[in-house]
Amino acid sequence: MNNGGGYVPQIKATVSIENVVASATLNQKIDLNSVVKGSLDGVVTYNPVKFPGLVFRLKRPKTATLIFSSGKMVCAGAKSEQEARRAVLNVVKELKKIGIIIVSKPALKIQNIVASVVLGGTVDLEKVAYMLRNTMYEPDQFPGLIYRMDDPKVVILLFASGKMVCTGAKREADVHIAVEKMHDILEETEFIIYE
Repeated sequence: MNNGGGYVPQIKATVSIENVVASATLNQKIDLNSVVKGSLDGVVTYNPVKFPGLVFRLKRPKTATLIFSSGKMVCAGAKSEQEARRAVLNVVKELKKIGIIIVSKPALKIQNIVASVVLGGTVDLEKVAYMLRNTMYEPDQFPGLIYRMDDPKVVILLFASGKMVCTGAKREADVHIAVEKMHDILEETEFIIYE
């Protein structure tokens, strides 16, 4: 970036994956009452009157997986795609240990990745809202600018403090591409100020 003739090196954004949500299917029915009877206290929560799914908590990786009688599962809380896969496989292993017969490997799909980002400078949101299309910025309603990026298809919440949240990605690589793209736009337009 050129700031009045002096070159300022690009500051690298810090990206932290906060949550990976994955869905999986076992392609078979699961007797949730049998899971409750065979599992350890505190690991499983099931109240079919309030919610049709059973919550299976793991300590490592620290995740919560919803299991439905249809054999569908939703795992949340993982910090990477790999950790989400490991969590689902660990839940399946635990189900097998308590006598639930699982006939096939779970088909897993990443549904959403949420990341927090520190850009390292402050951002002029008014100018960004004016320049970029697919943005929504109403500071009276919400302090951040909402930007819907087309490629990769993610939603970015951008704050004047230089903090950002990226959500909607299906791959970790897409998070990094989106962050780099947003950072480059802010630097090229000089809408980010480093102190």
